[in-house]
Amino acid sequence: MRIVLTGATGFVGSNIGKVLTDRHDDEVIGERVDMTDRQAVASYVASAEPDAVIHCAILNDWDRMHADRPAAWNSYVEATRNYADAAATADVPFCLVSTDWVFDGTQSGATEDTPPNPINLYGFLKAASEIIALDRGGAVARVMGVNGTHWARPAAPRAQDPGFGYFVASLVDALEGGQPFTVWEGDDINGIASPSLGAMCGEVMRAVVAGGHRGIFHCCGASSATRRELAAAAVNAFGLDPSLLRFGPAPAEAFAGQRIPFDTSVSAVATAERLGTPLLNLDELLAAFRHERTTGELAPLG
Repeated sequence: MRIVLTGATGFVGSNIGKVLTDRHDDEVIGERVDMTDRQAVASYVASAEPDAVIHCAILNDWDRMHADRPAAWNSYVEATRNYADAAATADVPFCLVSTDWVFDGTQSGATEDTPPNPINLYGFLKAASEIIALDRGGAVARVMGVNGTHWARPAAPRAQDPGFGYFVASLVDALEGGQPFTVWEGDDINGIASPSLGAMCGEVMRAVVAGGHRGIFHCCGASSATRRELAAAAVNAFGLDPSLLRFGPAPAEAFAGQRIPFDTSVSAVATAERLGTPLLNLDELLAAFRHERTTGELAPLG
């Protein structure tokens, strides 16, 4: 398949791209285009003649997103509209990469059919983008608690954030260096989620576009975990020293004055049954990440 992939140099995008090329011998088209320029996007997709479009790119700048609301809207919602319309014109499958933060953090085990109700700007912009994608006959793949290798920048340092992304990588980086790591805890942070692996998310999205599927899909493992539980599992999976773990509140600057959904755990059972993709448990996800980290190659996912 020839697949237009936006955001191919980002964390999630690099995992999608590596799965497409290394596992499926797909051709990834990931040129940089102003995604807010409707005509530029239309021309780009038309000239690429793809078999599918996966839209992963976002305005990944929390401060700018809040300081410039028009730019945020254009970079999320209008960009989604531009790529979804271009895919529809080309009559090829379209998949939007979304997030578990479309939920407010009170809906433990949300399914693909649970209505979104975001409580912050990022979640709202993603929820609005989902409506566009679905209205155009496309698919939505929600990623959550994404861990794994940043294949575009594998040596770059990672840092814990209010969500679960980079959590295991930042913990392992610290403990392998003999440094203590403070696991953030508190009611005002994303404290429960359904961890995933970037490469597993890529497999779900590849199955979505290859099958021309429509609707909402969840990209995560078989179980949810607290930050403390994920930290303990990571220490065990990577053979690290648990005495280096600390627990405490997140620094105030981590929130940027925004509300954070506490429990974003979801179910991916329906997605796995519909697509035939693996639904891995937490130990299997962490073992796959360790394989990536030690070999520089994707791990088998069952």
